Amino acid sequence: MTRDAPPQDAELVDQALAGDDGAFTELMRRHKAPVYRFAIRYVAEPEAALDIVQETFVAAWRALGRYDERRPFRTWLRAIALNKCRDAARRRLLRRFVSGQATTDGREARERPDPAHDAETTLIARERLAQLDAAIGALPATLKEPFILCLFEGLSHDEAADLLGLSRKAVEIRIYRARRRLAEMMGIAP
Repeated sequence: MTRDAPPQDAELVDQALAGDDGAFTELMRRHKAPVYRFAIRYVAEPEAALDIVQETFVAAWRALGRYDERRPFRTWLRAIALNKCRDAARRRLLRRFVSGQATTDGREARERPDPAHDAETTLIARERLAQLDAAIGALPATLKEPFILCLFEGLSHDEAADLLGLSRKAVEIRIYRARRRLAEMMGIAP
């Protein structure tokens, strides 16, 4: 008895376009967690990240007919998620600016205390992680996007370059600059 290999993403797209709702459900199941991880790193707010995941899959469903099977589905989906993250960041900044809670440069500190842990080392580690999250969030989009896509999402420099419309070298340079800026922000000597 041989087991059939699970269908590739491109096959599931074809099935979904042919009317098989279960095929798109399978695509969502496969890609929901990675899209959420990407969104949470970009916006650093769980509820906003969940909204972005939902918006990403709604947009993907609507644009499914425009998917180019020569590109990896995950890269195409990340491009949609990236646009949704950018939209959410603009909306959040506009709301905060209008309410008087944000400056025009858009920098804001994010705190996520976790009262469940009281051990000193855990607290220090969480504070450091929160500082890093805030530092990543404070990076300009031109540095943050390739940094998150390559270092956290596992895209190759070529995939990130394709998604962002940049050259591979530009992606490498921006990741290098993001690392340097983060080191400065975190007080770590390069």
